[in-house]
Formats: sequence, C-alpha cells, structure tokens
Amino acid sequence: MTDHDYEDLGLVAGLEIHQQLDTESKLFCGCPTELREPEEAEREFTRFLHPTKSELGEMDEAALEESRVDREFEYLAYDTTCLVEEDDEPPHRLDAEAQEVVLEIAQLLDMDVVDQAHVMRKLVVDGSNTSGFQRSTLMATDGEISTSEGPVGVEDLMLEEESAQRVEEREDGVLYSLDRLGIPLVEIGTKPDIRSPEQAREAAEQIGMLLRSTGKVKRGLGTIRQDVNISIEEGARVEVKGVQSLDDIDDLVANEVHRQVRLLEIRNELRDRDAEVGDVVDVTDTFADTDSGVIRGALDSGGKVTAVPLYGFDGLVGAEIQPDRRLGTELSDHAKRHGAGGIFHTDELPAYGVTDDEVAALREAVGAGDEDAVAIVAADPETADLAIEAAAERAETALEGVPEETRGANEDGTTRYLRPLPGAARMYPETDVPPVEPDPSEVETPELLTEKVERYQDEYGLDAGLAEQVAYGERMPVFERAVESGADATLSAQTVESTVTELRRDGVPVENLADDHFLQVLDAVADGETAKGNVGEVLTALAESPELTASEAIEEEGLGSAGEDEVREAVVGVVERNEEQVAEEGMQAFSGLMGEAMGALGGKADGDTVSELLREEIQKRA
Repeated sequence: MTDHDYEDLGLVAGLEIHQQLDTESKLFCGCPTELREPEEAEREFTRFLHPTKSELGEMDEAALEESRVDREFEYLAYDTTCLVEEDDEPPHRLDAEAQEVVLEIAQLLDMDVVDQAHVMRKLVVDGSNTSGFQRSTLMATDGEISTSEGPVGVEDLMLEEESAQRVEEREDGVLYSLDRLGIPLVEIGTKPDIRSPEQAREAAEQIGMLLRSTGKVKRGLGTIRQDVNISIEEGARVEVKGVQSLDDIDDLVANEVHRQVRLLEIRNELRDRDAEVGDVVDVTDTFADTDSGVIRGALDSGGKVTAVPLYGFDGLVGAEIQPDRRLGTELSDHAKRHGAGGIFHTDELPAYGVTDDEVAALREAVGAGDEDAVAIVAADPETADLAIEAAAERAETALEGVPEETRGANEDGTTRYLRPLPGAARMYPETDVPPVEPDPSEVETPELLTEKVERYQDEYGLDAGLAEQVAYGERMPVFERAVESGADATLSAQTVESTVTELRRDGVPVENLADDHFLQVLDAVADGETAKGNVGEVLTALAESPELTASEAIEEEGLGSAGEDEVREAVVGVVERNEEQVAEEGMQAFSGLMGEAMGALGGKADGDTVSELLREEIQKRA
C-alpha cells in the first residue's frame, strides 16, 4: 500500500473507547455482570423493533435504513435475567458502584464532572437492545491525554449500558443473548486532534492504561472496543466501529486514509469520463439458460436478475481501494444490507459460470458499451430490486467522492460498510430514571499502572519485568489483595502471571479459576497449610473442580504441609543414609542431598525450610 503524507492530506481522527466496567451489578438493575453460555438459557422470546421520531419530530437516517430490513430478533434469557433486561419493567436508578468508577476515570483524564447527570435514550433498532434504544449518560467533559505527537483532548465521558451479545445471524433475523445487556460501559470520546495512524494507536494505548489503572474494568476479548472517526481534507468523516485490538488501530487508520484517497482518484477519473449511473433493468431473460450456479439457484427459486448500467465505469468497479477490496466490494456491501449475497459486475466477468456470450447480451440489454460497466444482482424479486437500487445509489456516490458513513472493522485492518452516520435525531431524554448529582470529591484518584510498576519494585522487591507483568496484567487486583492479606509478594506475582501461563500451556482450564481461588491458595501457603511448590497442582485441581475450596483441593490431592518435626525427621534420615558422603564432603554434599530430601517429603515442605534444616544437620556431622 502506498505511503501517504498525512499532514499534506489533512488527516483528522478521533477515538471513541468503549470499556466494560467490572461491577457487581448491571447499570439499571441488580443482575450480575457475568457472561453465560447460550446453552444455559432457560427461555427465549421474540421482538420486532421499529424507529420512532425524536422530540423534534425527526427520524434518524441510520435507524431508518436499519428498519428497511425486516428482521425478527430473538433473545436468550437466563435465571439471572430480570424484567428490566426484557424491557417489561422500568429501569432502576443508576448503579452507584458504576458511578464511582466513572468518577475515578474522569479524574485520571483530568475532566470536569457535570453538576447534574441526565440519562438519555439513544435510538438503536438493530436488535442489540430489547427496548429499541440504549441508555447513555454524560458524566464529564473537557479532559486531555498526552502523546509523543502532542496532547489529545477528551471531549466527553459517557456512562452507558452495554448491548446484548450477538449469538447467531439468521436468514430472517438475529439471535441475541441477554447476559451482556446492561453491563456498565464507559465511552470516552476524544477531540479530532489525532494527525497520524501512530498517534491514534498511542492515544488508545494511553487511555487503555488509564482505564486499567482503576482495577475495576473487565478484561478479555470483547470487553473493550475502539471506534475511530477518520477523515482527510477532500474526503468525508467515516466512523469505523468495533476495533477489537489496539494493535490494529494504526493499520486501520492508514487503510481508511488510503481508501479515501483512492475513492477521490476514482471520482476524478469518473468525472473526466463524464460517467453516470443508468436506470435499473430487469435482465432475467438474458440469463434464462445460464449455467452460473448463483444465478441458476435464484431463478429456480422464483427469483430474478436485476442490473444497473454504470456508464464510464469500465475498469473502475474492479479498482482496488483497500487490500483485497475494490469499488465493486463497496457496491456489494450495500447490496448485502438488503439481503442479497452480493453483486456480479462486468469488471470481473466472465466468471462464476457466466459466459462471454452472456456478458455481451447483458451489455446489449442495458445499452452499455465497451467503456461502461454493469452490475447485477440475482435474488428473490423483492431482494433483487432493493439490492440493485442500493448498489446503484452507492455508484452515484462514487461520482461525488467519499460518502459519510459508519463502517465495520475487519480482522485484516480493512473496513466494510455498515450504515449511514447517525444523527442527533436519535437522542432524547429517559423519563424513567431520575438525574444524579455526581460528587468527584467522594473518590480518590487511582494509582497509575506506571506508578504501580515502580511501587512493586520498591515496596515488594519485584524485578522490573515481573512488576510490569503484574501491574499491566489481568489479575493485578488479585495480586494486591493477596499481599494485603499477608501473602508473599514474589510468590503472589509469579502465581498470577507465570504459573497461570504455564498451566494454560499445559491445557489446564485456567478460565475456571476465580479470584477467590488464587487468594485461598496463597493464604494456604502463608498459613503453612501447603508448600509453595504445590501452588500449581492446587490451582490445577481447582480449575478442574472449581466448586472446591483450596483447603478441599489440598486434602483431596494429598498436598498438605508436613510439620517441622516430620520435615526434620525426613532430613535426618537422608543425612544418616549418606553419612559417609557428608563426613567426606561436608557442605559440598548439600546439593545432592537437597534433591533427595525434597523427594522424600513428596512436596509437603517448602524448599527454604528443608534447606535450612539440611544445612543444620550437615554441619552437625561435618
């Protein structure tokens, strides 16, 4: 892909970071924030959602387009699902714990907290919320973060409810799970101060570090999402949604800039050719005897083939605008939004079973010459009409340049069309939830992760690498709780990082381990209930039987600690069996006898204890 001068192009970008909070309860009810497996669902129910006008009588364009696709939404409910989540009961007051975490985040971002926070409804009719809207609350404004390329302003900090989890796409709708719906979510929106892909990534990493510094955010895939707003001077604002990994942000920004540059180049070429989009034509008869599997399947099911001539577009529909994505892919994305499998176009035909003769007949049927292109859709009659019209509208936009729209992030760093940009018409007040008056003086500013790294080294004696691993790791709060309760800091750090990694590599289901499992095991070591060398075995037993306590796992696995008398007896036995070697070598015999002593105790004693007693016994006989 071509390198671009981002300053010369006038790149402007901003971030929207969405992070789930790790609270006990959901934002508007008392249900837990834990995810469930779809197989655990106890019941299902169905909804159809429709857009409504705002208080000003306006209809949001994005919601309108969504409503044109007639879909049924089915929801999985669990024994933890309540009437609020099903939209059969009004929402409760804003969760107090979530408010506290948001105020901590506001302090880390140096933001001004609002005097009074009002809950708003944001119209959403894609089925991700049973009510047809998402509840969102502005909590703070006007903050700032630092990057190596200059400061990036933070526009606003919102407290929102997470959407339902998409389980399955169906032909006539979507299956959602209600376990995720309502989990507290913060949205952090930066100002459009970002001027390069690298700065976008750095800003996202900085915000992510600040969020994790609270110790009260969920971790793992899907718990944090980044949206990026991107534009160049002659292009248009495009919102890219659903960036899952920070590592993808710089590539995504670079690819979107390249896409806009290529679309502007295509626009200029189309204008030079006096290109235009023709009228939609029914070309079913042209393919009456086709051997193309896709087209034949549609026709045999009572469908039809629709076409649109693209005068002056020859060679440009197949022009690449992102890696492995072309202008024709953009047309196809729009057609897919209306239920079609995609489009065929003459820049790629003959192919897919379509012959040269059929291409020639197609061109003749729509009045297209050698300098023109033709796009076709084969589907049921209604879908074919809607899909080809959508593709034609996108082709019209190509004559203008870059459309403003919302796009979805692909795993390869490219993007796809989702819907038009939403407008202000989808926001209106939530009348069921009273406003709150946040008081930032009631919370303390959390310690930054960078500060934790230094403290772990100074206070606990951890080396720099292990200190950073723990501070930035998923189980940092567990480590802190363990050392506060008296557990050895180094053992605690190694347990939540190195030991867990080793167990995962060995196929142990460490995802079954809860915070209390780690705390119980570390407490058991501190109390002398088991040896620290047994930590991995005890955690393995708990991962395989998470209903057990650490004490029960230690007993079942026979990993209890030996008393000092038992340890000394075993050590004395080893020394006596090797009396001649001890007399001859003295303390030089220590290494060999240490292994034998540890083996004799079968992991029931710590190496430090065995080592101390062994040295005593050797010195007596040397």
